[in-house]
Amino acid sequence: MSLVRRAVPEDVEEVLRLRQVMIDSVHAGDSSTGWQAESLPTLRVKLADRGGDFAAFVVDHPSRLDALAALAVGTVEYRIGRAGNPHGAVGYVFSVATDPDARRRGYARACMETLLDWFREKGAAQVDLNASAEAEPLYASLGFVRKPDPSMRLTF
Repeated sequence: MSLVRRAVPEDVEEVLRLRQVMIDSVHAGDSSTGWQAESLPTLRVKLADRGGDFAAFVVDHPSRLDALAALAVGTVEYRIGRAGNPHGAVGYVFSVATDPDARRRGYARACMETLLDWFREKGAAQVDLNASAEAEPLYASLGFVRKPDPSMRLTF
């Protein structure tokens, strides 16, 4: 029996808490949490939509009731097809986190493996993510490779 399960709407606050853990580990000093209350309704709807292109996979905390130990979250996006991906389905992992007191137990790996299975089921031909230095060995062990990234961003 797997420890990993798909997150449900009742997990919304814990999913946001672990998202902040990830944000804090990648962007030191950016610990603002005011956005979470505004994000709750939208995330709750996304977690309820089992057939959509968004999924979060979690492991329950082994010693704290109503808490999560780890999560991996991703989406599938459509992009116009190309060689190697004629149907244009691309997975994107954007939040992987483990509660600090539950690390080194394989929870993030288990969540990632389940998320990767979900991407395959959704027909994604590739999966992209941004890796922190600390997490890069995990992703490399799962087959991810660094790529030259000319990405740019506009924030409104």
